[in-house]
Amino acid sequence: MGAEAQGADATSNRWLCIARTLSFVTNDDAVLLMKRASHKRVFPNQYNGLGGHIERYEDPYSSALREIEEESGLAVRNLRLRSVHNIDAGEASGILLFVFTAESDTRDVKRYSPEGELQWVPRATVLDYDLVDDLPQLLPRLFSMREGQLPCFAHVSYDHDDSIKMRFSDQI
Repeated sequence: MGAEAQGADATSNRWLCIARTLSFVTNDDAVLLMKRASHKRVFPNQYNGLGGHIERYEDPYSSALREIEEESGLAVRNLRLRSVHNIDAGEASGILLFVFTAESDTRDVKRYSPEGELQWVPRATVLDYDLVDDLPQLLPRLFSMREGQLPCFAHVSYDHDDSIKMRFSDQI
């Protein structure tokens, strides 16, 4: 099958998504979070995992590894796809987010990232931080997933008050 047969040009009246990755790296009882820089357009001053856009030449797995290395300097192991989110923020296009977990043998991270400040946060207190809106619902799921468990799937949208609404496939 050639490229033309893929139908990638059939965009009229189609839901289009921007592909991104988001990864949560753990070391013992801590998770690596980034407090997003105040100058960032997306989630300024809030805590999130590591991630970004999937480049044209990448698959989600390779993108997650690249983003972790670029933002933290860490080489990780046991990178696992844990969740896939279809995010509808009310625009003509949405976000398709691939969420991963990984493990690091060290907490020695880059001292500076233009994206924000890296912090190792105890998993027991992670919900006490000013997290991106979906993380209080997502992180407990990620931390309780068993080895070999299939990824979960979620639809994310916002109501008329701009409050996040998350629906996981196991809640349908």
